[in-house]
Amino acid sequence: MPDAVFFVIASQMMFRSEQIELNAAIKRKAAEFGIDKIGITLPGRLEAEYDRFLQWLSAGFHGEMAWLARDTEKRADPGNVFPGTKSVIVAAVNYFAPFRHSAEPEKGKISRYAWGDDYHIVVKNKLESLIKWLKDGFPEMKARAFVDTAPLLEKALAVRAGLGWIGKNANLITREFGSWVFLGVILTDLEIAADEQFEDDHCGKCRRCIDACPTQAISSPYVIDSRRCISYATIELRGENLPSEITANQDGWLYGCDVCQDVCPWNKFEKPTKETAFWPRMGETEISLNQVLEMNNEQYAERFRQSAVKRAKLSGLRRNATALLNEKNR
Repeated sequence: MPDAVFFVIASQMMFRSEQIELNAAIKRKAAEFGIDKIGITLPGRLEAEYDRFLQWLSAGFHGEMAWLARDTEKRADPGNVFPGTKSVIVAAVNYFAPFRHSAEPEKGKISRYAWGDDYHIVVKNKLESLIKWLKDGFPEMKARAFVDTAPLLEKALAVRAGLGWIGKNANLITREFGSWVFLGVILTDLEIAADEQFEDDHCGKCRRCIDACPTQAISSPYVIDSRRCISYATIELRGENLPSEITANQDGWLYGCDVCQDVCPWNKFEKPTKETAFWPRMGETEISLNQVLEMNNEQYAERFRQSAVKRAKLSGLRRNATALLNEKNR
């Protein structure tokens, strides 16, 4: 072997070794920042995943969430979102708080993910801390953190990074925490060794989420028709009234719905989150329906400051509460 070729190969091997060490160091530091699981993958076109996303849009399953149909080509490759991307760091943060909903009919249930502080803020802060630490060692590096704030196929990237698999309820499922995880993504021009161990789909023949969905929103395994989903209707859908197929099966849900996660066998591995910001505010996992109807704008703003519940707006919460009371009084 010519000396020049040997030295090129040797330098590449040394560089690869450094990339592997950086991968391990990032995971250690991420744990210190309260990130429960992290994986690293390479940018590149998500061909099959992107095609499925376009098919989902074509079927109209996104309902009135028009932003999902904008900038669709950007979702095909994370490099389209952040030019110069060489590594994709995907983080998962456990949000399971060990509390339950009550069965009090005069109260409306809140989805578990919105019990505490807004995950966009909490997870983004953890990612920014990780970026700051990386910049201390690589001052010239460029990176950006995203938590549901960019046209990325986050769950597909999480699968490629080895964090878990996408279940039949379309949620990412991890071995360690089930599906009770928030995802965040860092795109960077740093070259980091990609993870090469991936989870198979462990849903098997199970269809508990499909059978348990109150409105049959899981139109087929792995496919959600948002227009039939209680979470979509109570959070994203605008308008004065909820669809009749939702109100007939609302089952006390004021904001969101956790049924397909509550019945998932993999969620028996749930572990309490170490992040107290995700614990229920004021110990509440549900809210008095009459209290919602009597709230003014100032009370609403104070009660849900930096909370994901603000996504529904006060008018949406009032509509949802009214639907629950009307159904209760029938």
